[in-house]
Amino acid sequence: MASVVIAGAGIIGSSIAYHLSARGCRDVVVVEKNGAEASGSTARSAAGVRHQFAAEVNIRLSIYSIERLKHFEEEVGGFSGLKQIGYLLLVSGPETWSQYRRNVALQRSLGVRSRLLTPAEAADLLPAGRFEDLLGATFCPDDGHCDPHGIATGYLNAARRAGVEVRRSTRVTGFQRSGRRLTAVETTNGTIACETVINAAGPWAGQVAALAGLRVPVLPYRRCVYMTEDVRLPPFPFVIDTATGFYMRPEGGKLLIGATNEAEPPGENLAVDWEWLERVLEMGARRFPFLARTGIVRRNCWAGLYEVTPDDCPILGRHPELDNYIDASGFSGHGVMHAPAAGMLMAEEVLDGRARTINIDDLRITRFAEACQAVETNVY
Repeated sequence: MASVVIAGAGIIGSSIAYHLSARGCRDVVVVEKNGAEASGSTARSAAGVRHQFAAEVNIRLSIYSIERLKHFEEEVGGFSGLKQIGYLLLVSGPETWSQYRRNVALQRSLGVRSRLLTPAEAADLLPAGRFEDLLGATFCPDDGHCDPHGIATGYLNAARRAGVEVRRSTRVTGFQRSGRRLTAVETTNGTIACETVINAAGPWAGQVAALAGLRVPVLPYRRCVYMTEDVRLPPFPFVIDTATGFYMRPEGGKLLIGATNEAEPPGENLAVDWEWLERVLEMGARRFPFLARTGIVRRNCWAGLYEVTPDDCPILGRHPELDNYIDASGFSGHGVMHAPAAGMLMAEEVLDGRARTINIDDLRITRFAEACQAVETNVY
């Protein structure tokens, strides 16, 4: 019998496995439906990490996680690839500017080094833009991007060294249940008796929960990431135009660009949307005219899946209908940046009965039957 079975060997499941093993809980089995770990959404992330959120709980998750990524090699092993180039959020709408000013005040009260910028100060950080319509911008020098695959495999390798078992090509097909407890996980490679189940299945978390008779509102949504040809620009931050959601960051000598297609329904399509690329370039060129003359390297573009909840915040913690089932999914694009905190907190949820280092009550699934407190407006 396993103490814990974790469904999903992406960056969240890997972090949980590591944090459990680091606290001495090593009778853990991670089941992964793909033939390799960290090969789903983790490997297809745009890899941004930021402190600039609107909800206090998300800011606290970022503070903890980014600090751990700074020390990842010495604490865990592996490679986090953290590059703190900063996030620059461009704001042109009056209501949005009022909200972002409040966001920065909250962030700073928690110790984050974010600050308000004038349009001219924003232009100093990225002189290739057209900023005449901006009301202002926000910037945090400690934001940036990382290596999701390096983080996930670092966590999982450390967990393996401690005795955690990882079963690849093993899909969850059902659960055995006795009253308010799950007693075993049924998979394509046999049944695993266990004491606790953690659903870290990412975009497929809703489907896995349904096998246990639960409704967990997590749906998969495609997000496309496009890579430009080499562009000669001085170093600049990860930039987001909040009016359109267009984002851009350096990747070697190239640029990684994208934006969310809000009209696209949920689904598991991983083909790159080339029609949407035209819209992304149009949005980008309005703010950064040089993009109209910049080519795209199609072989370097990709699509991945976000695991999205109705309020764009993760679902963490025990489910009220089952005593030994724990949710760790629905990060809505923020799983990479919050994986260190999520792993630590879910280890506390298992071993201490409740997550304590950060209060996650606003992120529990019970919020959907109540008034949600974790209102997050900084979603891109």
